[in-house]
Amino acid sequence: MPASPRFWKRRGTTAAFLFPLSLIFAVLAALRRLAYRVGMLRAHRLPVPVIVVGNIAVGGSGKTPVVLWLVERLIGAGRHPLIISRGYGGRQAGPFAVAPDTDPAESGDEPVLLARRAGCPVWIGRDRVAVARAALTAHPECDVIVTDDGLQHYRLCRDIEIAVVDPEVLGNRLLLPSGPLREPLSRLARCALVLAHGELPAGLRARCGAAPVHSMSLAPGALYRLSEPLCRRPAGELAALRLRAIAGIGRPERFFATLRALGLAPASCKAFPDHHAFGPADVALEDADALVVTEKDAVKLQSFAPEQCWVLPVDACIGQGAFDTILERLDGCQTA
Repeated sequence: MPASPRFWKRRGTTAAFLFPLSLIFAVLAALRRLAYRVGMLRAHRLPVPVIVVGNIAVGGSGKTPVVLWLVERLIGAGRHPLIISRGYGGRQAGPFAVAPDTDPAESGDEPVLLARRAGCPVWIGRDRVAVARAALTAHPECDVIVTDDGLQHYRLCRDIEIAVVDPEVLGNRLLLPSGPLREPLSRLARCALVLAHGELPAGLRARCGAAPVHSMSLAPGALYRLSEPLCRRPAGELAALRLRAIAGIGRPERFFATLRALGLAPASCKAFPDHHAFGPADVALEDADALVVTEKDAVKLQSFAPEQCWVLPVDACIGQGAFDTILERLDGCQTA
């Protein structure tokens, strides 16, 4: 996925020039939502509740860590979740079951990461309805579906919508193509829950309406060696090394800032486009002693990364109140 245009960050000349196209986009998006609401376009309901974790903007907002957080708590509450995803960047059209050792070129990077960490089935495909049905047939024990992304995929009926919001990703707050928004800010008010990186500005918080808003953060774990995942080290043990950091995620600057906050000072930091197809030249140590990468990128580097390649995992930190809101809505779905 190409990097976001710089003009999305402010309301400048380019954004103003494209604004008429944004108005057309807004009308078309609204008509599409209305068509599903009134039944002109058919939305498909599944036999189990569906929870959508998504956002209203183009770019990385931390959805995948939220999916992992949610699934872990659902399992802890006695549920049997199933994750479905489009599988962006993969060759498989689906339905396709993703395993921990699936080639990311087949499924995309995020589904492989989910399969390695989630502890539940992960399926991908461009048609989420078909994927969900195939996955439920293969796993009849699953009693709730969690979709990684898909807030705008109205063809699949959903019972709970969770919007992950990063004010930085929202940029100039304008709709495509003048800004990064897929849907207007008012869309947040129709979600069951809004998870925000830090505190939302007052104006943005007001656009969430009555939707509960909870803060979240991404907490780094111990670094582990890519070739030997059980070999873990606290960041302090790598501080003396000359490090090179790379990232092909939606917000690479957040990864680099996290490294610095841990006391690491990479000699070089290089950002690649989100879902970048890495090659050996991209991960060369150059003049460094070791390479540091994100967990999402790591799944694509297994076969050619240098021996001294260290992975920094992150986990979503979200208060219990957010999950209580989800569980209450989920219980309501199953008793309705």
